Amino acid sequence: MLRPRHLLLPLLLCLGACAPASYDLPPLAGGAGRLPGKVVWHDLISDTPAETARFYGELFGWTFEPVPGVNYTLIRHDGRAIGGLVDQGRLPVDEDISQWVALLAVDDIEGAAAAVGPSGGRLLTTPTSLGRRGRVAVAADPEGAIFALLETVEGDPPDRSGPPAPGGFLWDELWAVDTAGAASFYRRLLPYEAETLALEGELDYRVLSAAGRPRAGIRPHPVADSAPLWVNYLRVADLAALEAILARVDDLGGRVLQPATARPAGGYLAVLQGPSGAGIALQTWPLEPAAETLP
Repeated sequence: MLRPRHLLLPLLLCLGACAPASYDLPPLAGGAGRLPGKVVWHDLISDTPAETARFYGELFGWTFEPVPGVNYTLIRHDGRAIGGLVDQGRLPVDEDISQWVALLAVDDIEGAAAAVGPSGGRLLTTPTSLGRRGRVAVAADPEGAIFALLETVEGDPPDRSGPPAPGGFLWDELWAVDTAGAASFYRRLLPYEAETLALEGELDYRVLSAAGRPRAGIRPHPVADSAPLWVNYLRVADLAALEAILARVDDLGGRVLQPATARPAGGYLAVLQGPSGAGIALQTWPLEPAAETLP
């Protein structure tokens, strides 16, 4: 279930696709200055790019716009760029490295990258230019969960006043063994405040906040003997919509890993794989008023 790929994934990705100085990606929709700690982007590496695009397009209405001259396709939701798709077949790799990678905003990538090793993590790529987008570095935390740091050129996407439309990215969550240790690690890199929530069935849920906004969660890994990893959530309007999506997954080449399940924080959760095997989570929203603080 949602197995993380080989630890060399981000190194291979950046060496194979991002390292050339001429590599230039469109900037993010900035305007808010920098919002360190916010998850501002999601990239998907896929060994089945055409099938993957059809899968997400059919389920969530996403559209895909190739960037001329590079191995990169913008993912749009309601016309707004929300992520990128990289064709694994055009990377110099022999193994399947299909995976979603979350990018965390920083305002000083050199400082954040330099803090990874002393804080117990592993820096996998030094800060690398993506042209107009900014500079990126990829790392693994002390338990091996992979993430990326991004210092944008034109600023980070502004915070929304409400949740995204159904099919947009709603939440990002680290599934860890040592939740306290994980919170301590990320707080050394980014200006997070950590709040522990006592939730029935999830006794040690931590919310990482920055600039007064919840940015990500950390929860005990729900799957025994599985490696820690970052899990990305898409918003679904309600249980009926969630069940309708799950009913189409198999026919579109994916796989349901966890059916719709009531979540202690409120709402319903499901987990699926796309045609490439990369996992994604779905979460219903809105929730009951008592649980509005957490997707």
